Amino acid sequence: MTIKEAQNNVDSWIKEYGVRYFSELTNMTVLTEEVGELARVMARKYGDQSFKEGEKDNMGEEIADIFWVLCCIANQTGIDITEEFKKSIEKKTQRDKDRHKNNQKLK
Repeated sequence: MTIKEAQNNVDSWIKEYGVRYFSELTNMTVLTEEVGELARVMARKYGDQSFKEGEKDNMGEEIADIFWVLCCIANQTGIDITEEFKKSIEKKTQRDKDRHKNNQKLK
């Protein structure tokens, strides 16, 4: 599935099952909540915390939830994530093409 297909699938789902998109501000809040859920899993998996009884390592699910909400926000604001991502890669390449190679901390 391409990113564009994912955006289209989210839009179709919203129109069929979701009635309408939540407001942009609500979706931003939902995105923040989903990032927090990913942070909780990562703190338990890679950090010093341990999973509580009944919790599981569902990192993939949390990342997918974040992507879902990002697609919602992009759709409702007219953003083509594929095009913006291409621009982001180009910008980072131009700006950082030598920066990380020359970073002694990464050697």
